[in-house]
Amino acid sequence: MTSATLSLALPIRDQVVLFTGGARGLGARLVQSFLGEDARVVVNYLGSAAAARETAAAFPKRAVAIQSDVCDPAQVAALVDEAAAYFGSPINTVINNALADFSFNGDARPHADALTWENLDQQFSGTVRGALNTVQSALPGMRATGFGRIINVGTNLFQNPVVPYHDYTAAKAALLSLTRTLAHDLGPDGITVNMVSGGLLRTTDARSATPEAVFDLIAAGTPLRRVTTPEEFADAALFFASPWSRSVTGQNLVVDGGLVMG
Repeated sequence: MTSATLSLALPIRDQVVLFTGGARGLGARLVQSFLGEDARVVVNYLGSAAAARETAAAFPKRAVAIQSDVCDPAQVAALVDEAAAYFGSPINTVINNALADFSFNGDARPHADALTWENLDQQFSGTVRGALNTVQSALPGMRATGFGRIINVGTNLFQNPVVPYHDYTAAKAALLSLTRTLAHDLGPDGITVNMVSGGLLRTTDARSATPEAVFDLIAAGTPLRRVTTPEEFADAALFFASPWSRSVTGQNLVVDGGLVMG
């Protein structure tokens, strides 16, 4: 087995993992799952300082909380440098989870006749521009070690728009396209790029406005007859970061209990 092959199978415990939007909701669950596998984690936050610092304080040698607006490339570059200095190692894995201010409240969403470019631009900036900034900032460190994992958080709504959140869904669809083009571009560097797409998750902060009847409707339409949890979603992210997925890239794994198939 060559050294190049070995580098592609870096265990999670040897990775430094950046979680954007990692202080609360789904991001916090992702952080906890990776800490459970002994990863070193960077909890990025914008406004949730107390929650991020609480996590870092609980794991003083394996977690650090760093504030950064992912839409600002200079702030992201500073975050990556600070994390590398803290752990004495570059970021190996990036999980793009940050979500621009958004609530899954179908009654309050902008409908087709009221949708504005500003709605779309807000989501594209947080989702696509944010991911671009983190990838570009972490790329030199990944290339230097010949190893990298980029995991983007997507949605099943562009395959099954049960509620047409136009702005959110369009941004996530663009992120899937970026996932696949980046996978093609970065594969020769030993870097894989994949997406994990959940459906309605029970329950995260962004989904707190979702009526219980919607959860019941979604559950009834899945083969498993239940709504996926954030913990189950995090299992799929662990797979993409682990050696088990070393030959998997450019993929979109839908984790929604089988609601969307294919």
